[in-house]
Amino acid sequence: MSPRPLPCDKSELGTLFLFEKLDQDQLERLCREGRVEQFDAGPVYTEGDEATCFYVLLEGTVVMSRRVGADDVEISRSSQRGVYAGAMQAYLNGPDQTFYKGSMRVTVPSRFFVLPAATFAAVLRDWFPMAVHLLEGLFFGSQNTQRTIGQRERLLALGSLSAGLTHELNNPAAAAVRATSTLRDRVAHMRHKLGAIASGPYARDTLETLIEIQERTAERVAKATPLSPLEASDREDSLGDWLEDHGIAGGWQLAPTFVQAGLDTDWLDQVAATVDEDTLEGAIRWLNYTVETELLMTEIEESTTRISHLVDAAKQYSQIDRAPYQVVDVHELLDSTLMMLAGKMGSGIKVTKDYDRTAPRIPAYPGELNQVWTNLIDNAASAMEGEGRLTVRTAHDHDQLLVEFRDTGPGVPAEIRDRIFDPFFTTKPVGEGTGLGLDISWRIVANKHHGSLSVQSVPGDTRFQVRLPLTAADTETPEEAS
Repeated sequence: MSPRPLPCDKSELGTLFLFEKLDQDQLERLCREGRVEQFDAGPVYTEGDEATCFYVLLEGTVVMSRRVGADDVEISRSSQRGVYAGAMQAYLNGPDQTFYKGSMRVTVPSRFFVLPAATFAAVLRDWFPMAVHLLEGLFFGSQNTQRTIGQRERLLALGSLSAGLTHELNNPAAAAVRATSTLRDRVAHMRHKLGAIASGPYARDTLETLIEIQERTAERVAKATPLSPLEASDREDSLGDWLEDHGIAGGWQLAPTFVQAGLDTDWLDQVAATVDEDTLEGAIRWLNYTVETELLMTEIEESTTRISHLVDAAKQYSQIDRAPYQVVDVHELLDSTLMMLAGKMGSGIKVTKDYDRTAPRIPAYPGELNQVWTNLIDNAASAMEGEGRLTVRTAHDHDQLLVEFRDTGPGVPAEIRDRIFDPFFTTKPVGEGTGLGLDISWRIVANKHHGSLSVQSVPGDTRFQVRLPLTAADTETPEEAS
């Protein structure tokens, strides 16, 4: 149903905060070139349509919304006289300013003062020429500033992640270097001891048995399971007593290595049964070098494997050589981001993964989702100040995938909860945050993935919830990730 035209009363316009400083001639011009219309409950204008009018509410209730995928998400609701919407950027000359940026509807019959966009732009330029220049400068300056700071936010995050990754890589790399150096020394000692054994009074069958024990020892080292501190201490005492009873000097130095390798007194009894008393110590020390070299090679293997996993995580995180839009396993993205941020979070924050592994793969921009995870995890870590628990949960939620980040920090105060997704809003000290992390995250989730990002918070339990659709929009064709 079309809106009903009503008389325009310039005295009523003069009571609105937008027009209260205008003189009678200016109010007459507004009534002459504009109009008053009554709208029944329903839509007034729709996002994406040509922006033809500027609307000022005289009475009623308006609801503003933005389109997210196939849904309209409510942004604001107001019954205040004088609130305005519509072609607010008509004074700008760019072609991208000629469309409504959102939708407006009314929930009850409502009256508006309606001004054509061309008239709105004309009166602004005629009555407020300096204001128009200021507004244009502020509008374009704000866009450029937001773009620049958004780039800086990403660079800061990259720098922080790089520092954390360097730290994480340094630990296993240093361990591998130390183990390699020690291994070289142990192998040299083993060669020397082997030469001494070969020139000693060992029978051929004794040497063959020793070599067999050496092979079995290497297998036991590979399968060794860690003991509790109390169990390890008891076994060290038992092995130390055995070595001392058999006249092996410094047995207390050998015992910890044997315990770490999973060896016990039964193994020592097998060795003692193979050689005579005079050659027992030489055999034990030769086998000790075997144990040490196996342990060192295991340490090197674990360190290099850790490095390999970190490099894989970095590739997964950065999405190098991958299509920008593809079908992905969100858990792989979460794992890579958590690994990249592990050094930054520190040991005081415990991470719990509560994954629903039955959840399907989804179409997404994985590189940008990793940026969302980074922002949300970084915010949680900052809120907990190095101590607490972060729980990352996934769940199949109807036709969406839920990804939830729960922290045990102090919570988001109710008075600022509605503002945390606003650009440039931050609770961090000056110089520590740009206030764009959550705004960028919201845009990535809502605009690029047609999902939603919300927060629930009480002290000790803050949850940021990301919901992502399980299927791609009709206009998008993701690639299947390999």
